[in-house]
Amino acid sequence: MAAARARGLREREELELSESVGQARVGAAKPPDFAAVQMQPEQANRHLMAMVRPCFLVVDPEHSGSISTRKLVIESAKLNVITAYSGGEAIETLNKFPAVDGVVCNTEMRDMPVYRLVAALKEHNPKVPVILVGPGAGGTPQADYHVDSFDPKRLLELLQELVPAKISAISDYESELRDNESS
Repeated sequence: MAAARARGLREREELELSESVGQARVGAAKPPDFAAVQMQPEQANRHLMAMVRPCFLVVDPEHSGSISTRKLVIESAKLNVITAYSGGEAIETLNKFPAVDGVVCNTEMRDMPVYRLVAALKEHNPKVPVILVGPGAGGTPQADYHVDSFDPKRLLELLQELVPAKISAISDYESELRDNESS
């Protein structure tokens, strides 16, 4: 039962991720046709950018039936998350979804040393930023960023610094929606 629930969660995450990074799935709804809507191109681009939220791969050796605290913190900031529960699964997930905006990785991996995981992730996608979180995070120089302890505020600041244009577009769009509701 736990395996079925975990599989269901993973399928939902993959669907949300594929929608967020613009990968088409068979039978998926088509994205809105902005050409048919009476908008200026700049306005249409802003709306489209606001709908595509940044997405991060979180690698956390928690049991697949549990919910990662990092995942919850990142999602609370309105960022999309797909989760891998082992180094091998992280590599496989990055191969399936290479357009993620970054990888947040726990330093205490069980199936492989974290330095090997970072090297493998960089081998598959050299441009993806890798953030190590946890004790000894600075001991892996191949990673792009290091957060020595689980400091949610610092982690969110770092993730937002990685995708400032997307964060700004989302913020502007949400402000515009609030302004339209109040008028």
